[in-house]
Amino acid sequence: MSAPSSPAAHLAKTALSLLGVLLVWWGVSALGVVNPELFPSPYAVLVAGAELYQEGLLYSDLKVSLGRAAVGFAIGASLGVVTGLLTSRTRVFNWALNPLLTLLRPIPAIALVPVAIVWFGIGEGSKYFVISYTVFLAVWLNTHHGMEHVPQTYTRASRSLGATRLREFVEVVIPASAPHIVAGLRIGAALAFLSLVAAELTGAAAGIGYRLQEARQFIRTDRMFVGLVQLGVLGALLDYFFVVVSRKLIHWEQA
Repeated sequence: MSAPSSPAAHLAKTALSLLGVLLVWWGVSALGVVNPELFPSPYAVLVAGAELYQEGLLYSDLKVSLGRAAVGFAIGASLGVVTGLLTSRTRVFNWALNPLLTLLRPIPAIALVPVAIVWFGIGEGSKYFVISYTVFLAVWLNTHHGMEHVPQTYTRASRSLGATRLREFVEVVIPASAPHIVAGLRIGAALAFLSLVAAELTGAAAGIGYRLQEARQFIRTDRMFVGLVQLGVLGALLDYFFVVVSRKLIHWEQA
């Protein structure tokens, strides 16, 4: 088993990988094998990003979208963890909620946009609902799975040592299932940005998803790529944040 790479080595690998992608992208654009209006060059995307920044749209869209994603993620993640704890440790909740949540999981977020607008209007409430719905299901599934598959040897050992049910839950069950919960949060964070675009495609006046839709109407693929790069960078940074935090909080997993 190879030793985990250092942060510097990981950063170097990431930089080399991105550099390779940029070179291929630039090469395809320079050869002219595709229509530049459909597949813009890296320089054209950079210029479009500078235009959006000068117009004050780059920062304002980023601020609005981050706020929506943060609120939706907080609601969905909180409900997902709590519901996962209930369905995995309580038979009544498992019997009542598990079949319903299993039926809801295949329904994509974009399919709920019309329903959300009818229920909550075209304001922020509908967007929070769509984002939190997607995050909730991902976090619930991972939490439920982690709690349900805690090795029985752990719980039996704690009971043989005289631990109470509450102490067993806090000191044995939660730490054992913590890696699954964190994995669910990482997936939920990525899905928050995915569902954010779906939520902003309808009934929004600002945001990355709205700007993508506006760019499509004017066939500004360079501005579309700016939005895609923003979403990718934000998702990658958030995922890296969860990796760093999990290594510090779930240190026993690295042992």
